[in-house]
Amino acid sequence: MGIPNESRERLVAAARDLYASQGVGATSPRQVLAASGVGQGSLYHHFPAKHDLALAAISATVADSLAAAAGELRGDRPALDRLRAYLERPRDTTNGCRIGRLTSDQAVMSDAELAAEVGSYFSGLVERLTEVFGEAGLPDGAASDRAYAALAIVQGGYVLSRALADPTAMQRAVRGFVSMLSPALEERQ
Repeated sequence: MGIPNESRERLVAAARDLYASQGVGATSPRQVLAASGVGQGSLYHHFPAKHDLALAAISATVADSLAAAAGELRGDRPALDRLRAYLERPRDTTNGCRIGRLTSDQAVMSDAELAAEVGSYFSGLVERLTEVFGEAGLPDGAASDRAYAALAIVQGGYVLSRALADPTAMQRAVRGFVSMLSPALEERQ
């Protein structure tokens, strides 16, 4: 029984990679089949419609990305250190955020279920960042505002890096944000 699950996992992995490079709308089931090496019968057994495959692939990307961020933002270190580590971690900036890029994919954003999955990533990340800013001593409203700003810096850093073909654009944006953030938070810790 491991073979059907393996086929499903290979289809989802191939779809995730293709969606990251060319988007959901531009990816055909044939491309997913070719990239996965799985037979056509397996595709339609696991995913009767393109929407089903897109939902599975986007859901997996969201879950993995949120788990990675949560792992970076949790721990015994002081809140400011965890925030810095999350913001300053190495990223493949010129390829962009796998989830952020989906917000400009009409096939995703015009489908309520797919759009909700993308939205759940951003709301989940804002929630986790707000918690950490709260741990750093900011009141609820200020913690939430800083969380939105931090997420906007990261997503904007991806856009700048792609637009300028400059991987250091993200680093510069993050460095500027952290330099404004640090004095206010260090006073509270």
